[in-house]
Amino acid sequence: MDPLTIVTSVRSIFSLPDAVIRVNDLIDSGDATNTELERAILSDPALTAKLLKFANSSYFGFSGKVETVLKAISIIGHKELRNLVIATSVTSTFKGIPSHLIDMNTFWSHSVTCGVTARLLASSVNSRERFFITGLLHGVGRLILFSQYPKESAKVLSCMSQGEDAVTHTELKIFGFTHAQLGAELLRQWRLPANIWKTVEFQLDPLKDEFYKYDASTLCAAVNIANFIQPCTNQQESSEKKIPTQAFEAWNLLSLSPGIIESIITVTKLQVNEVLSIVR
Repeated sequence: MDPLTIVTSVRSIFSLPDAVIRVNDLIDSGDATNTELERAILSDPALTAKLLKFANSSYFGFSGKVETVLKAISIIGHKELRNLVIATSVTSTFKGIPSHLIDMNTFWSHSVTCGVTARLLASSVNSRERFFITGLLHGVGRLILFSQYPKESAKVLSCMSQGEDAVTHTELKIFGFTHAQLGAELLRQWRLPANIWKTVEFQLDPLKDEFYKYDASTLCAAVNIANFIQPCTNQQESSEKKIPTQAFEAWNLLSLSPGIIESIITVTKLQVNEVLSIVR
């Protein structure tokens, strides 16, 4: 059992909508025109509506009303467009997840909270949307495990009360890999940029790779901050809210003081509901 084999076998189940794949292919080509991208998006009415909602939300703060997809593309840019297109489609991609293992509303609330937090932690304006999509997708590996290995996943979830370190240890013991590694493989096969799927891969050990340590630490910090706001599952957690060692390491690397973290939590809470209403 390994992430590549599992993801290859479930790609037909967890696949992006045709319009999203087309947008991804056009952007990958490097010479796509805004008109071509607009045509691909307009082929999916639901995607069109959600993208325009995003463009007009206070979350992104664009000046003036964005009434057409073409204008949205020109304002957002191609890289950020890819991120937003995936963000608006991903919740409908994962269907049939056993409800006794996880409540999907809770899962996506946590994922959006993590995405908003990661965006606030981004080191530059140009990387904000990338970190949003990375945070949003950081836990999709768990959904694959819930879908394909419900009995084993129940054992993993039973460790939630012991903290995230215990969950990671149990995943490695049962599967031989973590949900982070599995999720990264799915995002790689979706042909997302390496700076997204590699960040997801290293989120549980952010200092492991020198090149990605700042990105992975940003995601690690965002996940653990989001855990205080909105848990990932409905499983009982420790009342002491055990913080993994790697979270402290990430906060230190990013120079996040308790005061900064409190401010981020406050702003995140204000932004999450609007983004969640669009994504869902």
